[in-house]
Amino acid sequence: SQRPRQGLRCRLPASLGLFQGALLLFFALFVSYDEHTDAASQAVDTDPGANQLYGVFPFFQDVQVMLAVALGLLLAFMPRYGLGALAYNFLLLNFSTQWALALQGLLYHFHHGKVHLGLRNVLTAEFAAVTVLISVGAVLGRTSPFQLLLAAFCEIPVYLASEWAIITWLKVLDVGGTITIHVFSCYFGLGMSKALFRPGKQLGHPKENPTYQSDLLSLAGMLSLWVFWPSFVAALCQPGDAQHRAVLHTILALSASVLTTFLASGPLESRGKLSLGHLQNASLAGGVAIGALADMMITPAAALALGSLSSLACVLGFKFLAPFLARRLGLLDQCGIHNLHGLPGLIGAVAGVVAILVASEETYGHRFYQVFPARGPPGGNSSLAGSWPEVMPGRSASEQALFQAAGLAVAIGGSLLGGFLTGTLLRLPGLAQPPQELCFDDALYFKIPDPAETSEPDNPAEEAHLALKERV
Repeated sequence: SQRPRQGLRCRLPASLGLFQGALLLFFALFVSYDEHTDAASQAVDTDPGANQLYGVFPFFQDVQVMLAVALGLLLAFMPRYGLGALAYNFLLLNFSTQWALALQGLLYHFHHGKVHLGLRNVLTAEFAAVTVLISVGAVLGRTSPFQLLLAAFCEIPVYLASEWAIITWLKVLDVGGTITIHVFSCYFGLGMSKALFRPGKQLGHPKENPTYQSDLLSLAGMLSLWVFWPSFVAALCQPGDAQHRAVLHTILALSASVLTTFLASGPLESRGKLSLGHLQNASLAGGVAIGALADMMITPAAALALGSLSSLACVLGFKFLAPFLARRLGLLDQCGIHNLHGLPGLIGAVAGVVAILVASEETYGHRFYQVFPARGPPGGNSSLAGSWPEVMPGRSASEQALFQAAGLAVAIGGSLLGGFLTGTLLRLPGLAQPPQELCFDDALYFKIPDPAETSEPDNPAEEAHLALKERV
């Protein structure tokens, strides 16, 4: 009938309008500039070159390209869902960033009063948005835009709580987001998928098989992500040698991932041909794994080894583990996020524990407590502590390793529970989930040229397809 169709058509813009209006009101009442953007707070002799902008914006710009362009292209491997992959990725990036800014601002306002906003706040909010962009990869193409927005609305507060517990409370070391971003988002997405799709749901779909053109788009996305990934890992590192190590280690890990992907993919495929799915994902696995220990003195050889190991795990995951989980558990993972983010994330978390156990003051010199702030000696009275202000009564190496394991458990447990509850919520009626026949089809949500709409259908099958689209 006409009324239900009008309800579906108005639900998304109405929700976005209410959200944007509420956010505008919050910003008008509680948000102002921070010290780096407020003209009145600048001293007469302030050096403009010392502004935080020049240290943050190059990394921020690279992250913007990664999330808005490269990740959308990577997800465009489904031939009839390329518009949806790019457009919904763009929508969720902006929605989730604004929602994270609002929640972070509310927490700050509750404790400190007026919220002071700068570019670094936006960067941390975009890191929160990354978790949504990764998680929805498990259900992309089988969900409506309204369901995706609701998933983002639920995931951001769960992520912020998880990140606070892992980084602030447990003081886990994870400069590049291996645990807090990649592991969390992977298992949130899998939990959401498991709850959203009942057992017996058709695992395969004829419209999801990639074509030459769609694989080419996805490969272009992978190449862009590969180029900019070092900025993502190093953006929040301490400036100086730690940030330099993070960039160097990430480049080495990514490079090793590429060679290992080409090495491993052919022998596992029929007639020794390369799998584009392996190439599009496993080439990035080293960047996922290195984040937990990117700023540590792990040696360049260890970075290369970690990149190779994580890439091999990703290839084997696509070849053996993903089909097993789909067949035995009915677990849908549309974009293979467990292979790219879950398995390399777990490997990186374990490697971080090993790096912490073997770290010594002799290796790091006076920078030891800058890289390991929670390892400070009782009272912080070490000749190697230098002027680092955050040295605390310290943990031993084994204690810090246990806290790293606890942080990993929090990330997995919290994300699985949060994802499963979110997926259960997305099953509520009225959220416009597309029927199986119309999944992975841009024509359901976008105004695109459709020959069937300009000419009479040639057969009853086309008539049935159009009738189903009209009902939805």
